[in-house]
Amino acid sequence: MRVGLLMCDHVDAQFRGVTGGDYDDMFAALLAPSPVADVEFVTYDVVGGELPTAAMECDAWLLTGSRFSAYDDEAWIHALGAFVRDLHAANAPTVGICFGHQLLAHALGGRVERAATGWGVGAQLVDGKLPGRLLFMHQDQVVELPDGAETMGIAAHCPIAAFSFGSVLGIQGHPEFTTEYERALLDHRVSSIGPDVTAAAIASLAEPTDETAIARYILAFMREGFECSASAS
Repeated sequence: MRVGLLMCDHVDAQFRGVTGGDYDDMFAALLAPSPVADVEFVTYDVVGGELPTAAMECDAWLLTGSRFSAYDDEAWIHALGAFVRDLHAANAPTVGICFGHQLLAHALGGRVERAATGWGVGAQLVDGKLPGRLLFMHQDQVVELPDGAETMGIAAHCPIAAFSFGSVLGIQGHPEFTTEYERALLDHRVSSIGPDVTAAAIASLAEPTDETAIARYILAFMREGFECSASAS
């Protein structure tokens, strides 16, 4: 299965030693940890202006996180939104993580805003059809879903922590993050997040998270969409 990885940002150089590389390396470690895994990543530097030429260029698609907001007036964000609408119209299995989750909702008719509750950080429990503990690192969040979309997960600080809409799946948390990277970001952003929220988030990292189970769910979602498309053609 060829997965088009739509890179909406890049890991800062100062953190590459913690993450083991860029976002493509992080998602490869999450979704294709074995050399014999049947997943091949095709990387597109979307934040740098590189977009696929067609929705069927890959079997499934994955949008990464980003320091940008889904509603920013950036040419690459507008172009990515148009491509997301093409993917949805083609029923191409598409998964968005954090910014990717927000961009999917925004591009398909939902609404994204700066969260009134402030930063969502640390390991947080998600309830619903997509349950588990995930690492979070965000200021924006989806506040209104596109018509016809379904909430798949709810967190205490984030009422729409995951959603599905046909061939689209959005997840606000970061299953690709390690606790080491989350801790490094928290330490780096303490002045923005605030010392009390940062301290609580760091304390939450002592509890295990469920990125392996979420990875299995993502792969199953992609494969089911891919197999349905293949059988239809």
